Amino acid sequence: MSKPLTTMLSTKGQVILPKVLRDRRNWAPGVCLQVEETEDGLLLRRAPLFEPTSIEEVFAVLKRPGATVSLEEMDQAVLAEAARRAGD
Repeated sequence: MSKPLTTMLSTKGQVILPKVLRDRRNWAPGVCLQVEETEDGLLLRRAPLFEPTSIEEVFAVLKRPGATVSLEEMDQAVLAEAARRAGD
């Protein structure tokens, strides 16, 4: 078993994580971490990029005015725009 790594708490409450651990976790400067207090100490985890959401929370974003468009109609619109841009 390897020797435990140590660090110190600064007067500003900052802790420097040893480079070997940052590299192993691929934690670059600016990475956002979650801190969880456990019985044994503190647990650090990479924070998710986005908060968890449910389909009900985001479904309203999908609404658009007008009639529903089929996948075929969307494909045709994309091809028509690509042809228009190619002709410019």
